[in-house]
Amino acid sequence: MKTLYSAKVTTEGGRKGRTISDDGILDLQLSMPKSLGGEGGDYTNPEQLFAAGYSACFGSALEMVAKNANVDLGDYNVTVTIDLGQNEDEELDLSAVLDIYIPDIDVETGEDLINEAHEVCPYSRATRDNIDVTLNLLIDED
Repeated sequence: MKTLYSAKVTTEGGRKGRTISDDGILDLQLSMPKSLGGEGGDYTNPEQLFAAGYSACFGSALEMVAKNANVDLGDYNVTVTIDLGQNEDEELDLSAVLDIYIPDIDVETGEDLINEAHEVCPYSRATRDNIDVTLNLLIDED
């Protein structure tokens, strides 16, 4: 692989620690969510960070495929929900649900765009066959 960009982040203290990028731009206190036995509070967690990265990356992939198809996405958005759960062996697993809103688009075109974006998005390719990913096209109903 030819590296185009590298992001380097160090976390001290795991889910209850601090995560800092090597350039200092990312500097966040982490907290265990209350539902996992933590204190919660005004801090982020790995699942939120993963959802943020995935939604931004998928949005860029969607923009690229839409541009190639000469389709205007309008004021689209991508919402990613990352779930942390246990499988039947009581091991922790992740799943992702991507809700992609594209205004003023027909269902067939929208589905084609999000399926193609799912093929080219690096996050989608990294998670393929590793976690369950659900794609939902959200459109305006007339």
